[in-house]
Amino acid sequence: MADPARSYDLIGDVHGCARTLEALLERLGYRRQGGVWRHPWRQVIFLGDIVDRGPRIREALHLVHDMVEADQALCIMGNHEFNLLAWSTPAPPDSARKYVRERTPRHERALRQTLDQFADHPADLHDFLAWFYRLPLFLDAERFRVVHACWDTSLIDAVRRRYPEGRIDEPFLLAAAHPGSFATQVFDRLLRGINIRLPRGLTMTSRDGFTRAFFRSKFWEEDPQTYGDIVFQPDALPVQVAQTPLPPLQKAELLSYGSDEPPLFVGHYWRQGHPALIRPNLACLDYSAVMYGKLLAYRLDQETRLDPGKFVWVDVERPESPHEWCD
Repeated sequence: MADPARSYDLIGDVHGCARTLEALLERLGYRRQGGVWRHPWRQVIFLGDIVDRGPRIREALHLVHDMVEADQALCIMGNHEFNLLAWSTPAPPDSARKYVRERTPRHERALRQTLDQFADHPADLHDFLAWFYRLPLFLDAERFRVVHACWDTSLIDAVRRRYPEGRIDEPFLLAAAHPGSFATQVFDRLLRGINIRLPRGLTMTSRDGFTRAFFRSKFWEEDPQTYGDIVFQPDALPVQVAQTPLPPLQKAELLSYGSDEPPLFVGHYWRQGHPALIRPNLACLDYSAVMYGKLLAYRLDQETRLDPGKFVWVDVERPESPHEWCD
């Protein structure tokens, strides 16, 4: 899988922004040769979420797939790849569902751009769904780690005992049709992170228009006291919620990624503004490219503590016409 001695360019959530991805690869010194983007000595690691939302999902998947097949990149699974795979896979007979991911209007809305862009390319979609099984849920190169949303050591160790390379198979996916199963826990935690329920039955509407009763939480805070100490998403909590003390039960559900552990890279969290490290051993590379933010990379060499000067990005300019896409 990942070679500890190699230099890597880790790239955050692409979400169908194929042209922006090409611009970033060019900025990083990659050139298209024989139909594949290549670098003389470096390799890319994509943090998942290649699909959904953006204007050129199919093109982005082909670009990433071709780099991986040519040994020019590695790619892990994001929650959006899982969502598409689970949406497309019939549930086992002992499940109350028809598909592993229930075909609700809300779930369809999240996948709509991908489904529309593949409508005339069913064979392509079939091949990519099969390829998703080859995307590991995490990478551990010992000197650094990669996961889409949350590094949960106990769950990752349990997955490794069955799948040493972190690649799941169809029986494991089918098990996720059962709420509360081990497979569901793995997908939810590693690909979606820790989601904390808002207190007192409150809900909030995020900037993407979804109404949620949960918010995305940090998994590295060592001694949080309030809800505001652990929130990690673009949408701020209401002031009265942010100041509310954390109940002991919810506090006990949190993880802690220690400052002495290997550098860890995640995507998923829709960060904004100027790219910055979370900690010297923790970086989020999702800077909301498809929402006219930044498509971000980190240039990793042999450092054991991350350097904020090694971020490289392409700004996605908002078009003059509201009908134009992000790239």
